[in-house]
Amino acid sequence: MSKKRERITNPEPFLPLGSDAFSAGKKRTKPSKNHQLQEKLVPSAVSSKILKEALLQQKEVQREEDDDGNVTHQNPSLNLVFPQNHGLKEDDDEDDVDDFEGYSENQSQYGELNFEDDLNEEEEKLVEAFLSKTDGPQRTLADIIVEKIKEKDAQVSTGEKPMPKLDNSIIELYKGVGKLLNKYTSGKMPKAFKHVPSLQFWEEVLYLTEPEKWSPNAMYQATRIFASNMGVKKVERFYKFVLLPRVREDIRKNKRLHFALYQSLKKALYKPAAFNKGIVFPLCESRTCTLREAVIVGSIIEKVSIPPLHSSVALLKLAEMEYYGTTSYFIKLLIEKKYALPYRVLDALVAHFMKFYDDSREMPVIWHQSLLAFAQRYKNELTKEDKADLTTLVQRQRHKLVTPEILRELNNSRNRGEKDDDPMSIYILSSSPL
Repeated sequence: MSKKRERITNPEPFLPLGSDAFSAGKKRTKPSKNHQLQEKLVPSAVSSKILKEALLQQKEVQREEDDDGNVTHQNPSLNLVFPQNHGLKEDDDEDDVDDFEGYSENQSQYGELNFEDDLNEEEEKLVEAFLSKTDGPQRTLADIIVEKIKEKDAQVSTGEKPMPKLDNSIIELYKGVGKLLNKYTSGKMPKAFKHVPSLQFWEEVLYLTEPEKWSPNAMYQATRIFASNMGVKKVERFYKFVLLPRVREDIRKNKRLHFALYQSLKKALYKPAAFNKGIVFPLCESRTCTLREAVIVGSIIEKVSIPPLHSSVALLKLAEMEYYGTTSYFIKLLIEKKYALPYRVLDALVAHFMKFYDDSREMPVIWHQSLLAFAQRYKNELTKEDKADLTTLVQRQRHKLVTPEILRELNNSRNRGEKDDDPMSIYILSSSPL
């Protein structure tokens, strides 16, 4: 037993200073030190940039920590502590909460979303000539609920089966949720709110929370929840009557879009069909979509990948829709996705442009640019008759810079069904100089 204890308790044998093992260990450490020295040899300019960036990040983190401490001490009501009588308890399991890491709302509330440089006053005036000024305010969820209440009263008066009435406890619960969402900044959403997508009368329950008063961050979290847990029909109504009015109101007031609302639009593209039917189509059909709104919403389409089928359906719908200025901007963005389109969509786009053959108004530059993008991308998929029609169109609707490019694309391209290696495939529509 004593021998075993000695084996366990005795430390490793001491190596004398002159031993080979110690010298070998010392030799092994030298290459690693040399390697570390080589890694540290960076240019002075790069090292200074790294140090400056590190100091800036450290100051930003310290400032955020100080702000958080001041907020919690000065106004404890901003902490999302849900009242127990409402049953608003946090989930036991960890939820994937996206709180815009690396984004400081106090420092740059609208930082990267200012599109004023992309807008031209003359171009805005031309686009506004195609907009309607007679339409009233856009419909919101509140308008839909008021209509349903009136229908309910009419059903009661006629003896029909009325809609079921919500319990007082449910009403109080979701009114309390609405008050919390008005001040929401980060963290988990109330558990009661996560059950809204599974409720039969989800619109009525959502109306109790007053979505028009939600904070931008609460709108983002709600969009995440609904886009993930609702069907296309339901989430389309949420986009159309809740998200879109809020986005347009924010752009109208601030001339730009809040970062969280911009991220909400990006999350909304999780369901492309609902995004087109709930955001893009109502925006164009409203006849009041400004160029600023089109640029901001269009930047989402430009950055995020959309399935080709949904892009084809969107182009077909926009081409057949009544034209109101900013429609050309969305058409141009979808064309520049460079997807292979069915011939039916190409024919609809040709018919869309030919509608302006007899139009006496001066077309905005974005209209000419959308036609140029169409000619550049799909010139080899157009028929001989389509090219002849478009040539006569641009001779009447001319732009001194864009029209020559359109004619060049149409003249120097093959027709639909012809092969690349056929030298006679290039059909010259007009031999006259531009």
